[in-house]
Amino acid sequence: MRRLLVSLRDAWSLAAPFWRSEERGRALLMLGALVGLNLLLVALNVINSYWGREFFNSLQNKDQAAFLELLLTWHEGETGTLPGFIWLAAVFILIAVYQIYLRMALQIRWRRWLTRHYLDNWLDARAYYRVALVDPGTDNPDQRIAEDIKKFVDDTLVLGFGMLRNVVTLFSFIAVLWGLSGAMTVFGLSVPGYLVWVALIYSVIGTAFAHLIGRRLIGLNFNQEKVEADFRFALVRLRENVEGVALYRGEAEEKQGLLRRFNGLVENWWAIMVTTKQLTFFTAGFNQVANIFPYVVASPAYFAGSVPLGVLSQTASSFGEVQGALSWFVDNYRGVAEWRATVARLTGFVGAVSTAHAQQDSGVSTTPGTEAALHLDNITLTLPDGRVLIEGAQQKILPGEAVLIAGPSGSGKSTLFRAIAGIWPFGSGTVHVPGGGSALFLPQRAYLPLGTLRHALCYPRGEDFFSDAEIREALDLAGLAHLAPRLDHEDTWDRRLSGGEQQRVALARALLLKPDWLFLDEATASLDPEAETRFYELLKQRLPNTALISIAHRPSVAAFHSRALRVRAGHLVAEAV
Repeated sequence: MRRLLVSLRDAWSLAAPFWRSEERGRALLMLGALVGLNLLLVALNVINSYWGREFFNSLQNKDQAAFLELLLTWHEGETGTLPGFIWLAAVFILIAVYQIYLRMALQIRWRRWLTRHYLDNWLDARAYYRVALVDPGTDNPDQRIAEDIKKFVDDTLVLGFGMLRNVVTLFSFIAVLWGLSGAMTVFGLSVPGYLVWVALIYSVIGTAFAHLIGRRLIGLNFNQEKVEADFRFALVRLRENVEGVALYRGEAEEKQGLLRRFNGLVENWWAIMVTTKQLTFFTAGFNQVANIFPYVVASPAYFAGSVPLGVLSQTASSFGEVQGALSWFVDNYRGVAEWRATVARLTGFVGAVSTAHAQQDSGVSTTPGTEAALHLDNITLTLPDGRVLIEGAQQKILPGEAVLIAGPSGSGKSTLFRAIAGIWPFGSGTVHVPGGGSALFLPQRAYLPLGTLRHALCYPRGEDFFSDAEIREALDLAGLAHLAPRLDHEDTWDRRLSGGEQQRVALARALLLKPDWLFLDEATASLDPEAETRFYELLKQRLPNTALISIAHRPSVAAFHSRALRVRAGHLVAEAV
């Protein structure tokens, strides 16, 4: 029970932002309408119990007039005026249709708001990057946003309205059953409403056994979501790296890795199957007995001749409604277990993103400077394990200056770029960034977003930010004029283009954006030396006022820089090129 209360508390923390948002007005109206429709369904069930009583009495009494009235018009019986079946059916159908329609409308509105809210928090202040670095346990954020939000919204509404309907049903039919069941003497004591107590005892026993058998499903469902996502991610990663795998002839190793992940998925699924089988044995038997049990406990009065067939039928149906409402947890145990697993995954994701936001001011800080230069003030960079890469760096880079960052592999050159960009969370010191200037970072592996080639060239600006002539000129200068006819074609360009072509797209992007500060981290490493030289000449010619800060290993690149900053023994030392 304590764990269920924790899940309810966590679920409320996930749901509350939506119900306090700008969407709450319309959402509350839809929720109110849904509550009303569910209450009407319960009211119809109560009316149907009295209708069924009169209907079976008309059959027992061979009263054809009453029989036809109960089917087609209205009937005045011992319990009052009752509508005919066709009217009850019409109202029931109307309510059932709009209940589903409104619930689906609320589902998509709620999911849309949560998706935008989570995307905002995940992408804001580069929390996504920090979470990936410091909290690898928060696996597959894509699935948590795409799948878990959907399941949380759907299951919360389905289970929530199911519970509401069953609570109202319970109290409504307890009143009916109490009036029908009379008293029973047990050990010399008169017990009023004995059928209510029988239903309660029967359902409590069933709920206890269901929880005892099925409680493992909560952890197993949580783990199933994880292993499913891990297997899917491995397949996507293979798809994105088909050329590398083919060149290495790594098919056997990839197959082994995929099957290993899939075997973990299968093992967990078998555990779910076994537990579900055990739970289903119990719940199926419990529900089968429940179908006949009401008639068994109510039949003595009928055989004694004290109640007619209609009263027996109403007693049995009312007992079934009470018992069914009390047994809601038994019938929905697996659904509740899956819902709790989803809540746990989303709560973990929200917690990781919140921690990332809370720690965004830790590590190296970036602040607008009071001068035009880029100033590294006492910068110390460390790895997540605490190992120091660069310690106490004090350097300035002037506007328009060309500076080469040099040093052995793994010495911290790329990490220094990340710190200047404000995304590296480990270390200390301050980067004073010139105010008003724009910066562009080009990593060795160029990023090409989904969409058209035009979109990839203009990224992160919109496609309409540059004229068609500017885009085609940049494409031509980058040596990609042959791609001009395909500017507006959508493709997976990161797989369609070679590594060198992808770097050319990134360099064309730099020519379009014209940043004040351009950081190139091996951004021309996939080009041949002649093309690399031509590109640096082009950058110098086309971007004369742009500061170039480059990480490169080829000696030919050094000629385009006025000085170097070399990482040596953990220190950043200025020296001549």
